[in-house]
Amino acid sequence: MPFLDRLQRWADDRPDGTAVVVAGQRLSWEELRDTAAGLVPGAPAVTVLSEENSLHFAAAFAAGVAGERQCAVLDPTWHQQLQDAIRDRIRGLSTGAAAADALTATELADGLPDTTFLIGLTSGTTSVPKAFSRTRRSWQLSFDASIEFFGLAADDKTLAPGPLAASLNLYALAECLYAGSEFHTLSQFDVGDAHAAVSHDGITRLVLVPTMLRLLSERGLSGGVDASGIRSIICAGSKLDARTLEAARRWAPNATIFEYYGASELSFVSGAGLRPGQPPEQRGTGIGKPFPGVEIRILDDAGVELPDGADGNICVRSGMVSDGYLWGDDGQALQSFDGWHTVGDQGYLDRGTLHMLGRRLDMIITAGTNVYPHEVELALASVPGVAAAVAAGLADDLRGQKVVAGIVPSHGGVTATQLKAGVEDVLARNKRPLEYFALAELPLTDRGKLSRELLLDWIARNDPRIRRLG
Repeated sequence: MPFLDRLQRWADDRPDGTAVVVAGQRLSWEELRDTAAGLVPGAPAVTVLSEENSLHFAAAFAAGVAGERQCAVLDPTWHQQLQDAIRDRIRGLSTGAAAADALTATELADGLPDTTFLIGLTSGTTSVPKAFSRTRRSWQLSFDASIEFFGLAADDKTLAPGPLAASLNLYALAECLYAGSEFHTLSQFDVGDAHAAVSHDGITRLVLVPTMLRLLSERGLSGGVDASGIRSIICAGSKLDARTLEAARRWAPNATIFEYYGASELSFVSGAGLRPGQPPEQRGTGIGKPFPGVEIRILDDAGVELPDGADGNICVRSGMVSDGYLWGDDGQALQSFDGWHTVGDQGYLDRGTLHMLGRRLDMIITAGTNVYPHEVELALASVPGVAAAVAAGLADDLRGQKVVAGIVPSHGGVTATQLKAGVEDVLARNKRPLEYFALAELPLTDRGKLSRELLLDWIARNDPRIRRLG
C-alpha cells in the first residue's frame, strides 16, 4: 500500500462514482484508475511532478507510485534554477539495481509496504530544499490514524482548496483515494471558487490552513454563503486564533473543527476537535492529545525526559515517522533519541495535552528570557480590534532582541494602548511586545504561512505595508 489497491477496489465496486474533481472537472473511479494505469508503463523509477492542480496531476501521482516507483512533488512556483537543481539530485537516485526493480511492475498496484514511494521536499525558495523519504507503510498507518481521528466517511466530499504540491493537500488527496471518498480541489485558491464548491458541490469536509479558513469564513458570513452542510473542518499549519475559530463556528455551525500538530517528517502528532455547540476551552498553546498510534515525550537536548510543564523538544514515537533525509540533513532538522524523533519544535505536556510553543529557531531571547512568538501571537489575536498578528525578535543593543508585533487591524482599528492593555493579563511582562506595527497585510510565504523574517525585513526597509503604532 498506500492507496492503489484501494483505488482498484473502488473502481470495481462503483466505477461511475466521482473520485476527483478539480475546478469543476470530474474523474470517476473507473476513469481515474484507467487513466493512471495508462501512464504506468511510461512512468520512470522516480517521477518528478511539478504542475498546477489538475486531473492529470491526480492520475500522474497515482502512476508515479505504482509498483516500487517513487514520486517527488515539486512546487511549480519555484524558479526554474531551483527545480533543475532538485531534478539533478533526483536523477542521481534513479540509477542502479533498485531503480531497475522499480520498473518491473507495469500494472497500477501497490509495492511492498516497507519500500519508499514518496520523496518529500521541505519548503524552499532560494536554497535547495531538504529531501526526505517515506515508505508505503508509513502512509497507510497515517491514513488509518487520520480516518479514525477525523471521522472521514465514504460519503464525505472533501475540499482542499490549496496547491496539491503542498503536503497537506497531497495527503488529503491520497487519504480520500484510500478511503473511497470524493476529493475536490481548485485550479488555484480563490475565495469565490471555494464558496461555489461549498454551495453547489455538497462539500462536507474542508482541509486547509488557518489563513484560508479565516477568509472563507468571514467572507462567507458577509456574503451569505451557506456552509451548514460542512460536517468537519481540518486545519493545520498553526493553532487557530480566537477570531478565526469564532468566524468558522458561525459560518459552519454544524462542523466539528479539528486542529492538529504534525510535521511532514513526523506525520500526525496530536490534535483536538471542537464539536458543534461545545464551548471552546480557554485559548492558549494547547494542541490536543496524541493521535492514535502516537506516543509523545518532552526531552532535553541530551535525550532526558522532562516532567510535566517543562519546556523541551517535542519527541514522538510512531510508525508514521519518515525514514530520514536523502540530502540536506544537517543533523538538527530531524533528530532521534533512542527511537524518539523530533524536528526541533518546542513544547510541554500538561496532563496528557501537548502545548506547542514553536520552533527553536523562531525563539526570541530578550534580556535572558526565552519568548516564543507563537504564544505572543495567540495572545494578541484575542484582543478586540485585531484581525491577525505576527511577532518576531528585533535586534536590540540593550536586550539582545526585543519583542515586536505586527497587527492587521479589524474593522474599527486598534491602538497601541489597547494592545498593551489587552495582553497585560495574558503575557508575562518580559514577553510583551515593546513595539507595535499596523500591517496592510500579513507577511506570508508563497504557501500561506506566516513569515517572521519578512516582518523584520519590512520594518528594516520601512515598507509601505507597515506603519508604527504610537
